[in-house]
Amino acid sequence: TALLKTMKLLHNAKCLLVAPIMTTIVGLSKASEAYHPSTIGTPGKSWGIDEYKTWRDTRPKQRCYHQDLVPRIRALDEIECSQTGNKLFEVVQYGELEHHDEDQPHFPLFAVRSKKWAADKPSCFITGGVHGYETSGVEGALLFLTGGKAALYADRFNLLVAPCVSPWGYERIQRWTAKGTDPNRSFNPDGEIVEGRSFNPEAATEESTALIRFLREDMGHVEDWTCHLDLHETTDTDETEFRPAKAARDGIVDNDGKGEIPDGFYLVQDETSPKPEWFKAMIDSVKKVTHIAPAGKDGKIIGEMVSQEGVIAIPCKKSLGLCAGVTNAPYRTTTEVYPDSPSATPEQCNEAQVACIEGALDHIAGFVQEL
Repeated sequence: TALLKTMKLLHNAKCLLVAPIMTTIVGLSKASEAYHPSTIGTPGKSWGIDEYKTWRDTRPKQRCYHQDLVPRIRALDEIECSQTGNKLFEVVQYGELEHHDEDQPHFPLFAVRSKKWAADKPSCFITGGVHGYETSGVEGALLFLTGGKAALYADRFNLLVAPCVSPWGYERIQRWTAKGTDPNRSFNPDGEIVEGRSFNPEAATEESTALIRFLREDMGHVEDWTCHLDLHETTDTDETEFRPAKAARDGIVDNDGKGEIPDGFYLVQDETSPKPEWFKAMIDSVKKVTHIAPAGKDGKIIGEMVSQEGVIAIPCKKSLGLCAGVTNAPYRTTTEVYPDSPSATPEQCNEAQVACIEGALDHIAGFVQEL
């Protein structure tokens, strides 16, 4: 039957997803041991060309984008609706990135979108792997598309999913691009720099430029996006590796010591579009899978005030150069999973991302139906 055929296709796609999951978190500490970025350059002096090259050349390749992800993304072309037999998605290549290793092929950039895009349906954008080392963002995006409810959501929404925005970071298990820029600060390179603020825009990257071009040109027919979920993680290496790396890169002497990493899932809210009921729906959905990060004694998570359970509020995401601000979607957020928690497995982290997406879309679907 058509239903059995769809279930078989989903099963095959899910089998492709399982194999790499258990190899992802282990590598995080290895990257820190290779050549710690805090030792590169001269303390108090910003990196130059030589320091950036030293940093890039000492980031070891630990995973393979072409083997781990590309076949699985391409396979999403085969998912069919159980009732009609029609294909649900089409896989499109929206760009290509230089590999920086001469003997390696370039990185093709892929997006997966609804096969039948309709003007009368809400348009929702999901991004994963903006920070390539944040594994559950990539795996969660793929699991959402193959987890069994794809046909349901494709029927109600126009879906666009970019599963791995930063392939080089994915392979090296790194936060930055190969050129030493934070891609999740690069979506508004002309944004205002505020001294002392924890979120500030950085220079444009090839990764952000390719995605912005795709949205403006290939997806330019979408005048109003409804929702954008950008899937991320907060990891222990944010403090042990990437914060010291930023200080060394920018010539800053960091005397503040190691910050506290929240144990649990939380969301980042744009204070210019708070949508508290939507955020509650996502947190309630994630609670069924894993625990929510509690606020500290100061009422904060990662130094930002908690606006509601499991949610922190920050300035306008577009002004900060965050990926979640790249569209005009009024429903927008950045998810944050904690993969190093002793109370969560890699599978739970992936499932938490999916639970958040489903909670977000279910709330919007109910809201739209009421209109």
